[in-house]
Amino acid sequence: MIENARTKVLWLMIVLTIIFAVLTAVHSIWWLFGVVPTALLVLVGIYDYVQPNHSILRNYPIVGRMRFMLEDAGPELHQYLVENDIEGRPFNRDTRSLMYERAKNVPDKKPFGTELDVYADGYTFMMHSVSPRPMAENPVEQLRITVGGEQCSQPYSLSVLNISAMSFGALGAAAVKAMNTGAKMGNFAHDTGEGGLSKHHLEPGGDVIWQIGTGYFGCRTNDGEFSPELFEKNAALDQVKMIEIKVSQGAKPGHGGILPGAKVTEEIAEARIVPAGEDVFSPTYHKAFSTPLEMMAFIRQLRELSGGKPVGFKICIGNPVEFMSIVKAMLASDTYPDFIVVDGAEGGTGAAPLEFSDSLGTPLVEGLLIVQNVLVGAGIRDRIRIGASGKLVSASAMAEAMAHGADWCNSARGFMFAVGCIQSQRCHTNKCPVGVTTQDPKLQRALVVPDKATRVHQFHKNTVHALAEMIAAMGLDHPSQLAPALVVKRTSHSVVQAFAEIYTHYEHQAFIDGTAPERFQTLWDVASPDVFSPPIPQMQR
Repeated sequence: MIENARTKVLWLMIVLTIIFAVLTAVHSIWWLFGVVPTALLVLVGIYDYVQPNHSILRNYPIVGRMRFMLEDAGPELHQYLVENDIEGRPFNRDTRSLMYERAKNVPDKKPFGTELDVYADGYTFMMHSVSPRPMAENPVEQLRITVGGEQCSQPYSLSVLNISAMSFGALGAAAVKAMNTGAKMGNFAHDTGEGGLSKHHLEPGGDVIWQIGTGYFGCRTNDGEFSPELFEKNAALDQVKMIEIKVSQGAKPGHGGILPGAKVTEEIAEARIVPAGEDVFSPTYHKAFSTPLEMMAFIRQLRELSGGKPVGFKICIGNPVEFMSIVKAMLASDTYPDFIVVDGAEGGTGAAPLEFSDSLGTPLVEGLLIVQNVLVGAGIRDRIRIGASGKLVSASAMAEAMAHGADWCNSARGFMFAVGCIQSQRCHTNKCPVGVTTQDPKLQRALVVPDKATRVHQFHKNTVHALAEMIAAMGLDHPSQLAPALVVKRTSHSVVQAFAEIYTHYEHQAFIDGTAPERFQTLWDVASPDVFSPPIPQMQR
């Protein structure tokens, strides 16, 4: 009985095929419309029954395919049929709706108040003022910051919200074009990601932050070494406003990558300066430097070759002593990056091992605090700007990051939603249903560049406008005035504390004066500009 139940659909298709075939022969040729589909299902069922690779299909021919269909559609089904407005992951429905509304320039207001439990642990809110400030008339222009210290001869006026690093290859050509066109329309910057400067980054004319990863794409020799000549040529382009060395990223810190040869099109090969159709590797570490002091020398070299443009690096914080060693190298060499972008472990990517996404890297809040405190403790915070990235898609998320020390914010997934992302989570398969993260031209046709570029522009404009409204309500004129004392978190049902009470914030030159907390003072004393990972006392086993 069980055996028959497992294969009854196959047997049913066989019987129906025979019946339809007989009816076709004795009654009407129109019965072929029954024969053909049932016969095809019979063939599928027989194949399922004998194939060796899928146990479900061997035991449940034809019917077993429903499992794979439901599994494939799982993320969408869960989004639309299971989750409520505030429980979805990575972004809940309320947040997705907010991004879509701002991208489409439609009202983003909600009636009946918040759905959040304001008495739940972790609920965070801003302190508004009884004396609000007039809101900036032109927030996109008035809330900018200048990046570029004393050692930089071409400082850049940067928006407080910019497109985070996403490479051509991870994104399709249409998505890159739409984002850069939107950046041009809105006067903000577009980070290239580590895949090099493509024509899709350059042709629209938007400002570009050129990221240099371990593969040195766009400035590499044939054997994968850094090429000063190629870098100088590309860095001289007027659109390139800043240079960002990728040290690590939040989603997969300490992990390299591979772009399969099947995805290395002629266009991608041209941008990355690699052979088309061959696997492309991104090493786990830089070949251009191996010590903190060598890293500072590389920063000096890039700044000189670029004609004095701002040079900085992106990092997901791991062991704090390694970042301290980098800061000590700054002091020892009198070389200072113009900016540091802190990427939180909650950052996104097209593909990362689950263990890396879930269990490696420091979340954004703690990462920002380490970078802010170490720079303050070393007495050099005023020389270096700090950017933040990691699920920053709303004005409130930006304000929180800025209260922790960020000068500006980058968003990747916010702008992905702006160009049509539906969170199907197929970024790594080349089968993105809306054409964002695919090189398949048939799927890319879904993404109409002029329409989505306008949405990129509108998402940026409306999000920055919302930030301007928030800080005005708090009695502030600029996000740079946000401070830990102005943001409050509920730490239990009956206790709320300002960030200034929850988190430790160092005094100027605390490491020099020896007034930093003992644990971090000990790490600072051990840190060395000569090595990234100095020996530190280990627990005995």
